Amino acid sequence: MTVDEGRRITITAIAQEAGVSVPTVSRVLNGRNDVAPQTRERVEELLRRHGYRRRATRSRAGASLIDLVFNDLDSPWAVEIIRGVEDVAHAAGVGTVVSAIHRRSTSTRQWLQNLRTRATDGVILVTSELAPPLHTELRRLNVPMVLVDPAGVPSLDIPTIGATNWAGGLRATEHLIALGHRQIGFIAGPPRLLCSRARLDGYRAALEAAELPLRSEYVVPGDFYHDSGFGGAAALLALDDRPTAIFASSDQMALGAYEALRQRGLRVPDDVSVIGFDDLPEVRWSSPPLTTVRQPLAEMGLLAARTVLRLAQGEPLDTPRVELATELVVRDSCAPLRG
Repeated sequence: MTVDEGRRITITAIAQEAGVSVPTVSRVLNGRNDVAPQTRERVEELLRRHGYRRRATRSRAGASLIDLVFNDLDSPWAVEIIRGVEDVAHAAGVGTVVSAIHRRSTSTRQWLQNLRTRATDGVILVTSELAPPLHTELRRLNVPMVLVDPAGVPSLDIPTIGATNWAGGLRATEHLIALGHRQIGFIAGPPRLLCSRARLDGYRAALEAAELPLRSEYVVPGDFYHDSGFGGAAALLALDDRPTAIFASSDQMALGAYEALRQRGLRVPDDVSVIGFDDLPEVRWSSPPLTTVRQPLAEMGLLAARTVLRLAQGEPLDTPRVELATELVVRDSCAPLRG
């Protein structure tokens, strides 16, 4: 019998493939000398081949490391997630290793190589697509995983932490409609991300509920960063029938839209209302302070860390899917439609 590479490696599976008892495998793992040399060699070879990593039950105080992995680290929202993870890790006496894999296979391979050399208690992957080879290797290493804002639909056996992005997109658009706006532009996030698609769907749902048309020219692409917000807003403002309000699906893109408006001599919110998504710390100091949808980023990191530590201890989870509530934060960047 051979171990199925698609499932988590256990002592029982190793014992079955080696043709020995579970206590024998346990004695090898514990370095006991009461195992025949040939048997020990066979068991150790299987442990190496399948990348088995012992996960002994231990107290939180005895835990070692949490690996926190981003595609990129050049965004303020990454800092907020790190802050939440670090709060839990510090309280538990656990170290945190932060990495960026930049969606490149070489970076991923290097990260996995580093992971194999340290005794991590679990991995938190942020906005990750969790490609099948990466998923398989983490399972082979017997490392608990948690996804924060997964890029695609995750495997049913992987816990996820997210936010109510659809509801946030709906509420932001409803707010602009309530102020009298009927021509609302939307700067979208990367379409590969579930959170981006959910915010766009919320925008569409609000327009439909208000019996307003969805105008394709009012939806422009973005990537959550300032430059795409600037470019997206410029494209919207170049329309003959330009929007009276812009919903940018990230705060950074909203600030990019601010600059596009400023360069054209337009004022926020007198000429165009702007609303963002995230509620990053910096936006309350923008001019004017940005109305936005608060995404509980630090709380998401905090819950992800608690979840991965529970998995490391072998504790059951109440639910594998958690969505934290978003909240509209009204400031000064939106105003009733003039005239």
